[in-house]
Amino acid sequence: MATGLREGMADIARQGLLQTQEAKLETRNKKNSLYIGIPKEISFQENRIALTPLSVALLINNGHRVVLESGAGTGANFSDTEYAEQGAKIAYNKKEVFDADILVKIAPPTLEEIEMMHKGQTLISSLQTGTLKQDYLKALMHKKINALCFENLRDEGNVLSVVRAMSEIVGSTSILIAAEYLSNVTGGKGLMLGGFTGVPPTEIVILGAGTVGEYAARTALALGAEVKVFDSSIYRLRRLQNNLGSRVFTSVMQPIVLNKAIVTCDVVIGAIRASHGRSPCVVMEETVARMKPHSVVIDVSIDQGGCFETSEVTNHTNPVFRKYDVIHYCVPNIASRVPRTASYALTNIFAPILLDIGEFGGLMNMVWNNPGIREALYIYQGNCTNKDLADMFNLPFKDLELLVVSNQ
Repeated sequence: MATGLREGMADIARQGLLQTQEAKLETRNKKNSLYIGIPKEISFQENRIALTPLSVALLINNGHRVVLESGAGTGANFSDTEYAEQGAKIAYNKKEVFDADILVKIAPPTLEEIEMMHKGQTLISSLQTGTLKQDYLKALMHKKINALCFENLRDEGNVLSVVRAMSEIVGSTSILIAAEYLSNVTGGKGLMLGGFTGVPPTEIVILGAGTVGEYAARTALALGAEVKVFDSSIYRLRRLQNNLGSRVFTSVMQPIVLNKAIVTCDVVIGAIRASHGRSPCVVMEETVARMKPHSVVIDVSIDQGGCFETSEVTNHTNPVFRKYDVIHYCVPNIASRVPRTASYALTNIFAPILLDIGEFGGLMNMVWNNPGIREALYIYQGNCTNKDLADMFNLPFKDLELLVVSNQ
């Protein structure tokens, strides 16, 4: 009965949206011209940018306007000149960027930045629920912002598109980091990651068979390493085997087998994610203490607390520390190590969404026609439309479909 009522409300909402869109057709060119702002990221060591110069050119060619804060692309090695040549306006005053109708960021805006935002503005950024505070949500709601969390964006295949893209980059990059710290230049063993005729291959243990683990295994195998993958889920291990197209050592998390593999390997990559809360700590300090000298630990899960008992958060300036003569790399934002590649991956997701907002005649028309985008909308006109967030911070929850109907 509840499902039927919900579907009925959804039909009414769709009809309402179609009616309002029809009324807007006469002024389509004017009303559908978006004004997009790209502020400079001020979050610590966040070097990525949401839109590249060529994506800006695409948006401008479709009749939209783009204003970019000076220096916003510097971290990813995109100059102001490159953006200006594609038609973007370069602003030297942050407030001018925050006057745009749509803001596209990587990190969530600070409370000071939210103060500069105006009523009815649309924000596309990450949400970072691990560090989220109630004050942040209340500030957005007070300004009646429409906010989309890009971690929840889903594509046509129901895949979390941004999370998947960043996980692929992080998985591959983690192996390249391991290769760097195995070399003699950085105080490692002096090993070449992989192997060749007559020389035993490097042994790599990967904890977690998700996207990060899969792409780490794929890169390691391509370099000739011997790979062992551990996960608590047989389904994920089987999927990894099928996706790789080759047989690799896989095992469930059997402590004896896992500890034996870790103390004899050259590199361990921790890529275990938790759906809620902290990542499980699966490698104890005594196991790390028994690892071979100059071995490398890369804890990709450090942003969720880490899966090694010896892990401590580091940064891109001082990325490693040694404990028990084992090199630990525990940088949370690995994708910012290759910000240009990561920016290209992000822009491939964000540019089509922005074009669709223009094509559909506004944010809500586009959201309603795209369930994968609708799931990412957590604040609409100042109302919290994400039940998990509402429950987490004891905020009033409003059903998005009911909100749309009531506004017709």
